[in-house]
Amino acid sequence: MRFMVIVKATKSSEAGNLPSEERLTEMGKFNEELIKAGVMLAADGLQASSKGARVKFAGEKRTVIDGPFAETKELVAGFWLWKCASLQEAIEWVKRCPDPMPGEEGEIEIRQIFEAEELGLRFAEEKAKRLAMMHAAAQPELGDEVAAAEVGAPVEKR
Repeated sequence: MRFMVIVKATKSSEAGNLPSEERLTEMGKFNEELIKAGVMLAADGLQASSKGARVKFAGEKRTVIDGPFAETKELVAGFWLWKCASLQEAIEWVKRCPDPMPGEEGEIEIRQIFEAEELGLRFAEEKAKRLAMMHAAAQPELGDEVAAAEVGAPVEKR
């Protein structure tokens, strides 16, 4: 199962305050543990919402709203993509995570990602291969093998 692990924004992260060197080191060690365990697929921190925008949809109409956005507690400061055997495993990993927002009340949300078979999609082998190659091209750090495994495509060894 794959999970998106979402670090919620705080007033400090929305103000553009970067983590301390000590916090970055602690998070780096935690990320290394995730990688060694084969859990982490991707991770990144996000800029403050003042550097972003939203697009609202109402039928054919599109309205662009420039950041910053008022509801800090609803914003995302960063994320991981993890592969875990269960939600419980993802929870256990989050409980080991260094406090992402020291000095503030922080929150991390865990959401399971839909897999193709859960959406009722049926992929022919060739279509699955193409999808895996596109995914690998979009995320080269994952490599062809991980991307192919995510959609159940065979992996060609080079």
